[in-house]
Amino acid sequence: MSDDELKAIVLRAISDIAPEADLAHLDPTVDVREQLDIDSMDSLNIMIGIHEATGVDIPEADYPLMNTLNACVAYLARKVK
Repeated sequence: MSDDELKAIVLRAISDIAPEADLAHLDPTVDVREQLDIDSMDSLNIMIGIHEATGVDIPEADYPLMNTLNACVAYLARKVK
């Protein structure tokens, strides 16, 4: 998958959990939870959505590695087969 495809998957997972979020103005270098004021349960659901869309297993210990949009894409790019 390309980085653009991975980014679209992450944004779709975020929009499923936070449909009111203005993703067009999401800073890809800033923590998503802080920008969107989402809680840990929403964050977990985003990770589940990403897993379901990509098939990539994301251990809970790796969640901090996926705190920004750019970090999510980079992480997934390393794991996608």
